[in-house]
Amino acid sequence: MAKGEELPSLEVPITRTLIVAGAIASRDYQDVHHDAELARAKGSPDVFMNILTTNGLVGRYVTDHFGPTAVLRKVAIRLGAPNYPGDTMVLTGVVEDVEAGPGGDTAVVKVVGANGIGKHVTGTVTVTVPAGGTA
Repeated sequence: MAKGEELPSLEVPITRTLIVAGAIASRDYQDVHHDAELARAKGSPDVFMNILTTNGLVGRYVTDHFGPTAVLRKVAIRLGAPNYPGDTMVLTGVVEDVEAGPGGDTAVVKVVGANGIGKHVTGTVTVTVPAGGTA
């Protein structure tokens, strides 16, 4: 883990199933996340992903890179362009800062998730990899 280190990109196909399952799993029953007809009636071209699903995907992206011992300390994200079914979100990341500690290294990772219409998510993730952990 080093400042400036780039994480490999992760392509996430945005399927209707992913959008609906993520909303149900996070108990977000807003109709715009599961009912295309009602989403269109509210001005959206289709259902779209909720922030909790995006948050989970961002966390997964970082922990997949740093390994099973990685501990998320903070996830701070902001949504932009919606994730609609049929698109692909590409997550990229770069280590902005690293602090060594007695229990392991802690990094701040800048993450961007872009789709066909723009940046869906931007933010930072603070992650600790315990001493002797994978990185």
